[in-house]
Amino acid sequence: MFEAVKNKYLVDHKSDFVIADSLTVEDKSLLDKKSLKDELKDLAKEIGELQHQLYAEDRRSILCVFQAMDAAGKDSTIRAVFNRVNPTGCRVSSFKKPSSLELDHDFMWRSTTRLPERGQIGIFNRSYFEEGLVVKVHPEFLKFQRLPDLPKTLDDKSLAEFWDNRYESFNDFEKHLARNGTLVLKFWLNVSKEEQKNRFLSRLDEPEKHWKFSSSDLKERGYWDDYMEAYQDLLNNTSKPWAPWHAIPADNKLYMRVQVAKIIVENLKAMDPQYPVAKEKEVAQFDEMRAALNNE
Repeated sequence: MFEAVKNKYLVDHKSDFVIADSLTVEDKSLLDKKSLKDELKDLAKEIGELQHQLYAEDRRSILCVFQAMDAAGKDSTIRAVFNRVNPTGCRVSSFKKPSSLELDHDFMWRSTTRLPERGQIGIFNRSYFEEGLVVKVHPEFLKFQRLPDLPKTLDDKSLAEFWDNRYESFNDFEKHLARNGTLVLKFWLNVSKEEQKNRFLSRLDEPEKHWKFSSSDLKERGYWDDYMEAYQDLLNNTSKPWAPWHAIPADNKLYMRVQVAKIIVENLKAMDPQYPVAKEKEVAQFDEMRAALNNE
């Protein structure tokens, strides 16, 4: 079973991850705009080339999961990192409030139906982990799932075992994917509360960004500390060698995109996808086919 390449932002499954100690921005010496733009361009091209080999090989796949607070830059990062990937080998899925059909199934069902095929890169813009984040912050949402063994009192004490079981479900699901050839790379884009405020103000001040803002964004910001606690629990319980979390500083969007792209390139290189080799019988016919084409 392939294990992800270690990286400076990888959340180590052997030690406790503390959000308060996690960077939201790197040292200024690493934030040169031109250098980062050039590096991102090269990395995006490399991802496109490596994905072409992955697609041709048609044996394995990658699932990239993006989670973050609002305005952290998930959409723009996905667009910038994967802009050189052939659309036939890539699929982006966004997960919002569950539909009535989705609520009629188990909480993993809607994610399972959108997993990448062999040879593809699947991208989840939010994911099944919402069930351990927004639902943990708002446990009243569990009532809509009509679960048979849901505690009557939805407080932290009553739900402790429930959340442990959810973390176990996440881990079992990802281990199953790993055993069947899908590498799961998970990115938490770690934006600071102050930077989120600035980006919200930008959305309110610039007319072309008004569509990005919702009053619900401001409401959820009020639960910031609860979300940080939920993220810390989630990352500590679900970062595994075959499906690791990466806590990426997100206050500088360009730096964040470069780090995401770099991690994907490192892992694609380590997977070393190979173009299929033609069989001897086929190669023996190549001269005949070449002659037939040249003689048309």
